[in-house]
Amino acid sequence: MLGLLLAGCLVGPDYKRPPVEAPGVYRGDSQSPPAASQPLGDEKWWEVFQDPILQQLIRTAIEQNYDLRIAASRVLQAQAQLGVTRANQFPTVNAGVDVSSQRNPKISGSFPSYEARTGEVDLAVVWNLDFWGKYRRQTEAARASVLASQWGRRAVLTSVISNVASAYFTLRELDLELDVSKMTLAARQDSLRLTSVLAKNGSASGLDVRQSEQLVYTAAETIPDLERQIVLQENSLSILLGRNPGPIPRGRALTEQPNPPAIPVGLPSELLERRSDIQEAEQNLVAANAQVGVAKAALFPSISLTGTAGYESFALNNLFSHAQRAWNGAASLTQPVFAGGALRSQKRLAEAQKEEMLLTYQQTIMNAFQQVSNSLTAYQKDREFREQQELLTAAADDADRLSKVLYQHGGTSYLQVLTSENNDFSAELNLAQAQLNERLALVQLYNALGGGWQ
Repeated sequence: MLGLLLAGCLVGPDYKRPPVEAPGVYRGDSQSPPAASQPLGDEKWWEVFQDPILQQLIRTAIEQNYDLRIAASRVLQAQAQLGVTRANQFPTVNAGVDVSSQRNPKISGSFPSYEARTGEVDLAVVWNLDFWGKYRRQTEAARASVLASQWGRRAVLTSVISNVASAYFTLRELDLELDVSKMTLAARQDSLRLTSVLAKNGSASGLDVRQSEQLVYTAAETIPDLERQIVLQENSLSILLGRNPGPIPRGRALTEQPNPPAIPVGLPSELLERRSDIQEAEQNLVAANAQVGVAKAALFPSISLTGTAGYESFALNNLFSHAQRAWNGAASLTQPVFAGGALRSQKRLAEAQKEEMLLTYQQTIMNAFQQVSNSLTAYQKDREFREQQELLTAAADDADRLSKVLYQHGGTSYLQVLTSENNDFSAELNLAQAQLNERLALVQLYNALGGGWQ
């Protein structure tokens, strides 16, 4: 009766989500998209990254990436550990069969030889009653660990998707720089041939030829370095895909990748439910909170019930008769009296670990708000920078064209052509980098908003 009355007792604090002070809007969210727009973080990754080749690469990474496979194995481990922990709430039942035969020789007249055969069949039950909820709290902690591992896998998934997209965009930017360098080299080689002809006819000086050669060599030296970077980037992307280094297929050019002008980010309070790392941190807090209950339950008495029932006989043919029945039962109560302060220290340790998980949870939330704000600002400013870089590149291209016209008509020296061409080449490379930065900022914002795992 006492066991029945106390079986529902559960010591330790029940979990309650800590209050979080979320800002009304993200800092840097200066745009006002329609209220009906779906936040970027709620969109599927294939809706954000619309390049078919990139989508295929991401699907390959989801299937083969080693970090994701390791995270999935952690989920299986946590699920198995939950099964082990939950089993402590139930009785342990063991069945046994023992058959033996023994013969002793005659030692003397007083000790004649004899033979003995015994048989035993029994069923043993041991049940540690969970009066104070120790095992239920352990199960609660294990269940939270399973959820934390699942959210951890989703966090790895969002990271892998973002890393593959970033690596792919970087690869396409290097391709763009290589194309610009090759076209510039071809144009400068044509210019060098023309300058050499003019110099032979007395219309240009040897200095003009040397300066034209400088332009050729400047463009030529960038090509092998870009080719080296492309190979390294392909190898890095191959590892993300879970395969050996090798070539990577290409899809749309970098300039053809869609980039939305306005991005709905939703309410900051929604971020708490969407970000995988926040959910993982909260489940770790739930587990730590349950461990406080486990430590408290260790201070109370532990009650165990044991019992054995079966048959035992010296004659095997008579083993299962009514007269050979055997059974025993026992109940024990153990109250810790003195453990040198170990139990109370364990309780203080569990409370300190809970406090750590609470602070980690709050810190994770603050970091998430910071990442979204930083990504919003980066995306907006990178867009503005790219727009200005496009104007600069157009001006540099026009200045290069005009300087060549003036030089052909004797209106300027070849030094001006050299300067204009170098400025134009640098502007085109900088524009490619600006276009990459804008798309990388979009990837970072999508990741910061917790998108991808859905």
